[in-house]
Amino acid sequence: MGNVEASSRDVAANILTSHGVFVLSIEAVKEETLVSGILDFFERVKTADLMIFTRQFATLLASQVPMGDSLRSLYQQTTKPVLKEVISIVASDINSGFSLSQALARHPGVFSEFYVNMVKSAEVTGRLAEVLDFLADYLEKQSILLGKFRNALIYPAFVLGLFAVVIVVMLTMVLPQMAPLFTEAKVKLPFFTKFILGLSSFLTNWWWTLIIVFGVIAFLLIDYFQTDEGKAVLNEISLRLPIFGTLFQYLYLSRFAESTKVLIQGGLTIPQAVEISSHTIGNYVYRDILREAAMSIRKGQLLSQALKNVPYFPPLVSQLISVGESTGRLDMLLSKISDYYSRQVEDKVSNLVELIQPILLVVIGVMVAVLFASILLPLYSLTNAF
Repeated sequence: MGNVEASSRDVAANILTSHGVFVLSIEAVKEETLVSGILDFFERVKTADLMIFTRQFATLLASQVPMGDSLRSLYQQTTKPVLKEVISIVASDINSGFSLSQALARHPGVFSEFYVNMVKSAEVTGRLAEVLDFLADYLEKQSILLGKFRNALIYPAFVLGLFAVVIVVMLTMVLPQMAPLFTEAKVKLPFFTKFILGLSSFLTNWWWTLIIVFGVIAFLLIDYFQTDEGKAVLNEISLRLPIFGTLFQYLYLSRFAESTKVLIQGGLTIPQAVEISSHTIGNYVYRDILREAAMSIRKGQLLSQALKNVPYFPPLVSQLISVGESTGRLDMLLSKISDYYSRQVEDKVSNLVELIQPILLVVIGVMVAVLFASILLPLYSLTNAF
C-alpha cells in the first residue's frame, strides 16, 4: 500500500504499472476542500509563466538539446519558486525512468490534463517540440483572452466598490444624525426615505449580525462550489447568464475545436480526441456533452451527428464538422471553427468594455439620485415648516 500523485486514476495506474507495480485498487486519498483550494490558489503557477516555460522547452528540444539538459537549463533560468521546484521534480522523475507525460501528470495543479495528454500523444508520434510549441501558443491565447476579460471588469469593480463605501458611510454616519430632526419636526417622509432610514437604523445597530450572516453564507457557498456538484451548477448558471452566457459558450467552443484539432493531428482517433477535449474545456456541462458524444462515436456515429441538436452547440458547429468529415479535412474545419469563435469572443469582450462603463454610469446615477432625493425632499419640507 502506498500513495502516488496523479491527475486521475488512469494516470496513477499507468505510473504504477510502468514501475512494475501490480495494482489491486486505486482510491483517492485527498478531497479538494476550501482550505486546500485557497492554498493551491496562492501556490499556483501563472499561465504566463507556464507559457514561457513551454516555449523555452520547445525551443531547446527543437535545437536537439537532450531533455535532461533542457530541464536543467530551464531550472536555472526560472525565477518563480513554485515552478522551479516543479521543474526539479520533473527532471528527477525522468531520470528515475518516468516518461515526460508521466512526470508532468504528477503535478495536476500546474499541468492540466489537456497539457499532459498532448505531451503523451506527442511522445507516441515523435512531435514533442512541435506540440510544446502549440501548447505555448494555446496558453498565450488563453492568457490574452482572460486578460482582456479581467481588464474589462477592473474599472466597474473599482467604481462599484467606491460607491458601496459611500453608501455605507451615508447610511451609518450621515443619516442617523438627520433622522431625529425629521422625527421632532414631524415631517411627512416619502416611502423611499422611510425605507432608507430604516435600513440605516438596521445597519447602525445590527452591522455585526449582517457581517456574520454574509460571512457564513459566503463560506457555505464557496465550500459548495468547490464540490463537483457545485461546480456543475455554477457552470450551468454561467452558460445561462444574459450577455455573459453567450461569451462563455463561444470561449468553450473555441477551446473544444482547437484541442480536438491538435489531438487528431497528433495521431489520436476522433473518439479519443473528443474524450480528452472534454477535460480541457473547463466546464462540466460541456464535459458531459462531449463524453456522451465520444461514446456515440464509438458506437458508429459521426462527430457531426453526435453534436447535432445538442445544447450549447450551435448548428454551425455540426455543419462545418460534417463538411470536414465529407472532405477528409476535419482538422482544417475544426481550425476554422476555433478561429471563428475566438474572434467572436474578442469582439464580445471589446463590446462589453464599451458598454459596461455607460451602463454603470446610468445605474450609479439613478442610485445617487434616489439616495439624495430621500434626504433633500424631507429637508425641503423641514425648511417650509419653519
